[in-house]
Amino acid sequence: MRRIIRFVDLTFYASFALSVKKLPVDIQSQLKNVLKDLIKDPQPKKLRMEKLSGYKNPGIYTVHITSNHSHKMSFEIDGDVAVLRTVGTHKEIDRRP
Repeated sequence: MRRIIRFVDLTFYASFALSVKKLPVDIQSQLKNVLKDLIKDPQPKKLRMEKLSGYKNPGIYTVHITSNHSHKMSFEIDGDVAVLRTVGTHKEIDRRP
């Protein structure tokens, strides 16, 4: 059975803000759309949300922010708040979520 999650708010670490500034402008625009989608539907199929194994407390999740899967974002779920960790290329997020 699929667990239903609803986010009341999004918050972020300082590292998230720094990693957003490093992104190209077009990727930043796509990220804004992904954040809006997460508030509307926290588990949208098109973003391919996945829970990373090996991270229990807190659990770390990732979503794709580009349609070609070149960039991802990682976040934690703290109650009904999504805590944004970092954003970057698929390879960067897989190495250090």
